[in-house]
Amino acid sequence: MDKVPSRAEISAMRRSYGEIGLDSLPSDPLEAFGIWLNDARANPLAVEANAMVLSTVDHLGNLTSRTVLLKGITDDCFTFFTSYTSRKGLAIHSQPQVSLLFPWYPLERQVSITGIAEKISREESEEYFASRPWESQIGAWASKQSQPLGSRAELEERYNAAATKWPRGTTVPMPDYWGGYNVAPESIEFWQGRYSRLHDRLRFERTSQSDHDSGEKTEWEITRYYP
Repeated sequence: MDKVPSRAEISAMRRSYGEIGLDSLPSDPLEAFGIWLNDARANPLAVEANAMVLSTVDHLGNLTSRTVLLKGITDDCFTFFTSYTSRKGLAIHSQPQVSLLFPWYPLERQVSITGIAEKISREESEEYFASRPWESQIGAWASKQSQPLGSRAELEERYNAAATKWPRGTTVPMPDYWGGYNVAPESIEFWQGRYSRLHDRLRFERTSQSDHDSGEKTEWEITRYYP
């Protein structure tokens, strides 16, 4: 087994960033995010461009982070799906303030978002659940996400039991404990790596919320920050 790299070896892990600057972005951060997401999708080195690090804080103040997948941007919100009884689901129930991070390392970019997570409607969740591959639908029934597991065999048994109950080709209902969240962003920061560690940072902070009845759009204040 390889030994853990020394402090000196870890400190020497260094790379020089490029010359591409972040001189300007569209005034709408969701539009800017869409451009960057498409850039990441087009880069073969950016594996799962829609992967994002979700950080939550539970009722005891414990901070945890994990990777989830962005599954949509609707009404200026970022949507993802999970088990409501998972560690993150229970944390969001007690403290809906979350952060999202898209680490697009091959592009020397990242987008960090803070906002409030809220459950979407059951109808929206069911629509997405129906679009998932059969294996993923069965997996949602098999996994008691974030609960202790006695053995891998136990998980496989639960999967096989669900697969027997709902064979391939049949309709798999959505579990009551499963569904989606919308994260309404309060701030969206774009980071672009630059030479000499003089990175670019532009942060959009929400000053007003959109109103669909009046047609008013969300307004944002843009500030450039020291790296």
